[in-house]
Amino acid sequence: MLYSMTGFARQSAELPFGTLTWEIRTVNHRYLDVQFRLPDELRPKEPALRQQVSTLLSRGKIECALRFQRAFDQSSELLLNTDLVRLLRKRTAELARLLPETTALNPIDVLRWPGVVQEPEIDAEPLFDAAAALLLQTLDELKTMRGSEGARIGAMLGQRCDEIEAIASAVRKRMPEVLAAAHARQKERIERLDVDADPARLEVELALIAQKNDVDEEIDRLDSHVTEIRQVLEADEPVGRRLDFLMQELNREANTLASKAAETQTTKAAVELKVLIEQMREQVQNIE
Repeated sequence: MLYSMTGFARQSAELPFGTLTWEIRTVNHRYLDVQFRLPDELRPKEPALRQQVSTLLSRGKIECALRFQRAFDQSSELLLNTDLVRLLRKRTAELARLLPETTALNPIDVLRWPGVVQEPEIDAEPLFDAAAALLLQTLDELKTMRGSEGARIGAMLGQRCDEIEAIASAVRKRMPEVLAAAHARQKERIERLDVDADPARLEVELALIAQKNDVDEEIDRLDSHVTEIRQVLEADEPVGRRLDFLMQELNREANTLASKAAETQTTKAAVELKVLIEQMREQVQNIE
């Protein structure tokens, strides 16, 4: 099953000590790049949370943000950091002497100052256990979304494979006619020169021209790559890098086909192939 590297998931949980909310955003990336934004209480637990993510995801830039809103407890006391309040008062008085037009400090503003209100400590272990469990739920939701997008990409790739096979088949069917026409043109040029040509040497030259214009090998390799792409699409593992390599191989064969084209129809077919391959390559960049 294919998984896209682009996705978003959000999960919240109401707990006795507050509300936890995970938000995970992912975009495509060459490797696995996991970034966390955690509340202070859980920063020491980042390695364990990172391990959870790397177990389920293998590629992409992953942004994991956890918000923790403490539950309000009317029975708890509002503790103040009086040392910090005195320091703020001292510095505010100094500022008032330098800037007399400054208004008096609002007590509510003081309460909003980081560290002035001392919240009671929370046991980090139950908080971590709840956050880890909620992270797994969020990752499951993310994988579901990425899988849905991956299925859409897989369907598009399968359709493009059908179109590539149809173009390759049409080129193969036309090849005897193309080679015969090239053979006839070359003989006509020699006849116009009105010179005696060694029949054996002429046949060798015509055979070399036919070999130069023959694209059977390129068509065979195109078919082979398409077959492998179909097999990769059915694999139950990350296949983005493998598909990216196969896009390069397809593009190489399309370029060779264009360079060996002996008439406009084959050139047009090579251009159509390159357009299809580029469409596939753009989508493959988003596959895990």
